[in-house]
Parts: sequence; structure tokens; C-alpha cells
Amino acid sequence: MNDSVQIIPLLNLVLVLIPVFLVIGILWKWSLGPANAAYALGRMLVQLLLIGYCLMYIFEAENFLIVVAVLFVMVTVSSWIALGTVKTRRTTLYKQALISILIGGGIVLAIVTQGVLHLDPWYLPQYMIPLAGMVFANSMNAVSLAVERLNAELERQVNFDDARNIAMHAAMIPTINSMLAVGLVSLPGMMTGQILSGISPLVAARYQIMVMCMIFAAGGLSTAIFLEMSREKFTALQEKDT
Repeated sequence: MNDSVQIIPLLNLVLVLIPVFLVIGILWKWSLGPANAAYALGRMLVQLLLIGYCLMYIFEAENFLIVVAVLFVMVTVSSWIALGTVKTRRTTLYKQALISILIGGGIVLAIVTQGVLHLDPWYLPQYMIPLAGMVFANSMNAVSLAVERLNAELERQVNFDDARNIAMHAAMIPTINSMLAVGLVSLPGMMTGQILSGISPLVAARYQIMVMCMIFAAGGLSTAIFLEMSREKFTALQEKDT
């Protein structure tokens, strides 16, 4: 296998923006509000360029306090974003979201980094930060889907246990679909990146199995914890609305 990674010149990278602008043009032509897509594109470019420089500093520093601080920011921000589907109740449910993502994602992250990979040192930023990003982002998405569906079902006067089960099912659909499709329909990002960098597909497959199990478990645990912790809050809100 070729161990060298092809460096993408900036001029070549600009070429990928051609179809992106084509899609934005279609959105504008069809009056579908291209401003939001254009904003997302610009924000994505700025964020990724900035995080590239930040990660270079963090990787070189290898300071566990910096890594812990980054993980803290990930958890607090992801917990807030997860409640974006119920903005009027964000402050009420933030504690539950924070604890659920911290526990559900934290347990899985600890098992993967300390049990599966045996990181040395335990906070090795080159592994810890990217894996934590996957774990907490997936937990965030799962909780976000669950809270939106739970809120919608309770507004229809469905009892909490049934609404909880529907919300849990909805939250797990994207991950389960990804697990069904992986290897047949798609090669996930991590596996593709490793193969492109020259790593053996067999080694890349093991890492991808770890990642798929990691995101499934983190999303499922975080969602289940959140749904149970928020039972009292949602039940009280449902009774108030009736």
C-alpha cells in the first residue's frame, strides 16, 4: 500500500465549489432560499480552516488540560444544539441533555480510547479529539431527533411511554440505516480517508467497525438517558397544556 497522502492544492480544491454553486443557483432559481445554504457553506469553510490551525497547535502541545477543555466545549455546545428543535424549552431541558450526552457519550468514548485503543497517554489528542467529535456529534443528533419527536407526540396527547418509544425509534433510524448500508452502498468517511491515505482496507475495516459500534452505542445510550431524565419535565408540560 502507498503510505503517502496526496496534498490537495488550493486551486484544485476550488474546483469542488463549482457543483456547490450550481446547487445554490438552483435554490435561488426555484425561490427556495439560497441564503441559508450560502451561509452554511461560508461558515463551514471558515470553521474547518480555523479548526485545522487549532488542531495543529493542540496536537503539538499534547497537554491534557487543553484536551479536557476541548471535550468540555464539545459536550456543552452539543447539548445546546441538540435542543434546537424545541427552542422554547431549551433552558428547561438543557441540564438533562448535558448529563445524557456526557454520560452516554463519555462511557463509550472511555471504552474505545482506553479499552479498545489503549491510548498512551490516555488523552492522546490525535485520537481523542476526532473520536470525541464523532461520539458527541452523534449523541447530539440522536437526542435532537428524539426530543423533537417526543415533543410532537406529546402534543398529540400520546402517553409518555408510547411517545418515548416512538422518539427512541426515530432517533436510531439514521444510525441503523448507516449500519445496514455500510460496505454495500457506502464506504464511511473514516474508512475512505484511511484507504486514501494508504492504509490497508482490512485495517480500515476494523477501525470502521469500531466507529459504527461507537456511534450506535453513544447515540442510543444518550437518547435513552435523556428520555428517562426528561420524563417529569415533559409530563408536567403535557399536563399544563391540557
